[in-house]
Amino acid sequence: MAKIGNLDLGDFPLLLAPMEDVSDPPFRAVCKENGADVMYTEFISAEGLIRDAAKSVQKLDIYDYERPIGIQIFGDNIESMIEAAAIAEEAGPEIIDINYGCPVKKVACKGAGAGILKDIPKMQKMTEEIIKRTSIPVTVKTRLGWDSNSIKIHEVAQRLQDVGTQALTIHGRTRQQMYKGVADWNPIAEVKKDPSITMPIFGNGDIDSPEKAVEYKEKYGVDGIMIGRAAIGYPWIFREIKHYRETGELLPPPTLEERLATCRRHLDFSIEWKGERKGIFEMRRHYTAYFKGLNNFKPYRMRLVTSDTYEDTQNILKELEDEFLGKDIIV
Repeated sequence: MAKIGNLDLGDFPLLLAPMEDVSDPPFRAVCKENGADVMYTEFISAEGLIRDAAKSVQKLDIYDYERPIGIQIFGDNIESMIEAAAIAEEAGPEIIDINYGCPVKKVACKGAGAGILKDIPKMQKMTEEIIKRTSIPVTVKTRLGWDSNSIKIHEVAQRLQDVGTQALTIHGRTRQQMYKGVADWNPIAEVKKDPSITMPIFGNGDIDSPEKAVEYKEKYGVDGIMIGRAAIGYPWIFREIKHYRETGELLPPPTLEERLATCRRHLDFSIEWKGERKGIFEMRRHYTAYFKGLNNFKPYRMRLVTSDTYEDTQNILKELEDEFLGKDIIV
C-alpha cells in the first residue's frame, strides 16, 4: 500500500506527470475522470512565485476534484525555494514536489531541475530545508544522474529519505539523454530492492500501454507509475491500465463519441481557464492523439491546429463528427 505522509494512495497508484504547458487544470480534469490517482501541477519557478509573476501564480490554481494533488516547484537558490514552498503550501495542495529532473538547458544549466544532480549535497540540503519549513509531505522527482558516468540514484534516494522525503519518482534516463533512447528501469529497481529505502518509489519513463505498465510493475517492483507523454491527448490510458491489471483484458479503445466529448470538455475548460486565444493555441498539441487512428483525419488536424477562434474550432469538430460518426474507424 503506497502512502505519502498520511495519504493512502492504494496498492499501485497511477500518477500524472508534471509537464510544462500540458499538466494544467483542464488536462488534469480529463485525466482525473479517467482514473489518474495523483495529480501534479506544471512545474513552477521559485523565482517566478517570489516575484508574483502572473504565469507562475496562475499555475497554483487547483480544484477540489483533483485531489490529492501536488504542486511542483523548481529553482537553484535554497532560500528562494524555501519561500516558494511556503507560497505553494498556502494554495492548499496535499503535497509539495521538488523538481530535480527537468533536463531543459535553460533550467538544468543554471543548476535547477536535473542540474542539481551535479551537486548532490546541495540537493540534500535544499530538500532538508524545505521539509523543515513545510507542514505537508514533500516528494521529489529526479533522474538517474547527470550522464551515464554519474548515475548515483541509489545515493540520492538514501540522502533524500534521510532528510524526510516522503516519496521519490525516478525517471529512467539521465539528463544527458533528455527524452531520447530507452528509459532504463534497472537502477530504479535497485533502489526499490534496498530494504533500507522505505519511502515509496515511483517509476517514470516510456510507459505507453497497459501491458507495459503491468510488465514493469512486476519486473521492477515499483510502488506506482508516473505517466507523462502517453497521456497527452489520451487520458484513457489510466483507466485502461487499471482495467488490465484487474482483469488481464484490454479495454476497447474509446469510441469517436467519447473522444469528441472529452476533447470538447477539455477545450471548453482550456478557454475558460486561459482565455480564448491561449486556450485554443495550447489545445493544438492534443488533437492528434485525441483522434489517433481516424481514417483521413489529416485534413481536419491541419485545420484544428491552425484554427484561432472557438467558433471555428467547434465547427471543425462538428464536421468531423458528421463525417465519421457511425462509420468504421481504425484505432
